[in-house]
Amino acid sequence: QVQLVESGGGLVQPGGSLRLSCTASGLLFRNLVVSWYRQGPGKERELVATIGIGGNGRTLADSVKGRFTVSKDNARNMVWLQMNSLEPEDTAVYYCATFGAWGQGTQVTVSS
Repeated sequence: QVQLVESGGGLVQPGGSLRLSCTASGLLFRNLVVSWYRQGPGKERELVATIGIGGNGRTLADSVKGRFTVSKDNARNMVWLQMNSLEPEDTAVYYCATFGAWGQGTQVTVSS
């Protein structure tokens, strides 16, 4: 079965950091482009970051550029999203996604 599972979300203060992880079963990240999306309260789902098949070709949304980084370890079949300098606007459910598959999401809440 194909399954993507996100973890690492939680409650952090503004300016804090979180590291989200995405693990996959039933598919190989080494063959796939993987993306992070987020959906805030009352907002549409938006693309946050994308990482290429080999871990290169990284892209970030302008809203998170300079604060977030995305990385990939094909040997471990894992993708991470390092989030620094978090702002209340970053509050959302974060999803890991690849071609035809989505995780269940992990909640990130940025609040004092």
